Amino acid sequence: MTDVAGRAGRALNRDFRDVEHLQVSKKGPSDFVSIADKKAESIIYDRLNEARPGYGFLMEEGGVVEGTDKSHRWIVDPLDGTLNFLHGMPHFAVSIALEREGELVAGVVYNPATDEMFHAEKGRGAWLADRRLRVANRKHFDESVVATGMPFAGKKGHAQFLKELHQVMPHAAGVRRMGSAALDLAWVAAGRYDSFWERNLNSWDIAAGIVLVKEAGGFLAEIDDKPDLLETGSIVAGNEVMLAALKGKLDAAR
Repeated sequence: MTDVAGRAGRALNRDFRDVEHLQVSKKGPSDFVSIADKKAESIIYDRLNEARPGYGFLMEEGGVVEGTDKSHRWIVDPLDGTLNFLHGMPHFAVSIALEREGELVAGVVYNPATDEMFHAEKGRGAWLADRRLRVANRKHFDESVVATGMPFAGKKGHAQFLKELHQVMPHAAGVRRMGSAALDLAWVAAGRYDSFWERNLNSWDIAAGIVLVKEAGGFLAEIDDKPDLLETGSIVAGNEVMLAALKGKLDAAR
């Protein structure tokens, strides 16, 4: 998985250096897909399919590809943070997760612009290259840095987000919105952020990050206490204390 993410990332980097000349088509309101995005996904699909024939796929661009092996599925976002990429901001990622029998068991999040490879496997910990990761150990919410994502044009939930932000901002040391949920979760795993919340994400945005946070000793919850976090995409993450504190503030905003 790390090898495939690296290959896709190198292709993205080549286009990132020449981003102003990149051909871009509009996929939806404020939601752009680039030639680079599709190229990276093709690299990931071809290499993973070669390495593990028969595994299924769920991909941002390519959708669902049924495999002959019904117990395994790759969940792939070839370019999380597309808007950052298209504006020349070096904060975007390749995200690949492996699902086995419906359970997420491995994840890779790679930022090719900074050459940071976050990876985790169930029971084997979370890592940044060869350095073991642990979530931050802060216990006081007023000392915490909280990451989030806000709904952009054309997406629902603006009013709810503003209510939640109003509950969180006065009590945290800072709130950050960087534009890549995959990297937000990787940074929670690395202890850079103390917690993270966002609503209505896609499964490919968060699948790899979920594995990273769990294996770094972190905790995750569904914002509205629904049973399937991956299905709703409404996620809260952090250490046990920070998750409870943030979740309480989000509950107060309902």
